[in-house]
Amino acid sequence: MRRAGLVALLSSLALAAGALGLTSVRAADIGYLAQSVSGHFTLLRAARPVPEWLADAQTPEALRDRLLLSQQIRDFAVARLALPDNPSYRRYADLNRGAAVWNVVAAPELSLKLETWCFPVVGCVGYRGYFERAEAEAFAATLREQGFEVDVYGVPAYSTLGRLPGAFFADPLLNTFIGWPEVELARLMFHELAHQVAFASGDTMFNESFATAVERIGSRLWIAERASPAEVAAYETLESRRREFRALTLRTRDALEAVYRSDVPAAEKRAAKAVLMQRMRDDAEALKQGPWRGFAGYDAWFARANNATLGVLASYTELVPQFERLFEREGRDAERFYAAVRELAALPKDERRATLGP
Repeated sequence: MRRAGLVALLSSLALAAGALGLTSVRAADIGYLAQSVSGHFTLLRAARPVPEWLADAQTPEALRDRLLLSQQIRDFAVARLALPDNPSYRRYADLNRGAAVWNVVAAPELSLKLETWCFPVVGCVGYRGYFERAEAEAFAATLREQGFEVDVYGVPAYSTLGRLPGAFFADPLLNTFIGWPEVELARLMFHELAHQVAFASGDTMFNESFATAVERIGSRLWIAERASPAEVAAYETLESRRREFRALTLRTRDALEAVYRSDVPAAEKRAAKAVLMQRMRDDAEALKQGPWRGFAGYDAWFARANNATLGVLASYTELVPQFERLFEREGRDAERFYAAVRELAALPKDERRATLGP
């Protein structure tokens, strides 16, 4: 499953936690924060300014073209979306791996509520990010032993929220996403830059849904003004599949929520859950053989689908309609929209949700 705008990982923000002093962090988490700091610095040290890559005769032509495109997208983000004009995505790094980090998410057997972990600066979040897949899998194994349903998935990019000073600390372009189709690359960059605009500590759903709304608004503008007919056609195909994927998984989430909240015995909940999960997989196969014309991009997701994978989807999309309505109420003016979102982010969580609306 393509995930354009991925989680604002606390792994990079562990640098800020370290600045506060690890005395406020449980001893058991110090090793976790240490790998976050180490992994993030390794990533930053691998990055070089885009002009250096363009001037290097050893840079492959295909990469050169993508880097040039990325800078056009970056300039567009500032000019048309009023996203931060800073050194983010002006450097590039090849990590020689397929993901920037690996996220671990977990949920109980009969609930879609994600397990959370709390840290300085970022508050409580429903995931843990690791720069080494083996470490992520090891942590996932401990959660499974506790009875949780778990998922480990690769994340191509993350945001440091623009809080770290200087070009060296700015979020770089990475090999994990630089080769994506044009509109998909733009979506991801718009999403990650949106995390620098507003951030509500401890409210992953608010943060990710806002960034997803910005990526959708931005991608529509990019398509209207910059994308070629071929890129538009490719995007429309992907977006059609995404809509059908979201509709199917939302139906399943709603049905499971009703089961989990019911008063029937646990054994009956398990039986109903098994029926709903199988129905979802059958419907997915019908989509694959029908309108998706054999597209297998979601196969791995459906194969491992569980409460954790369904729970994390809500973080990215649950509040997107509310943010899109807010954008319209603010006259489709990006700066007014962002100011309104920052005001919401400053509110207590319950008041924030009530003000944003159903």
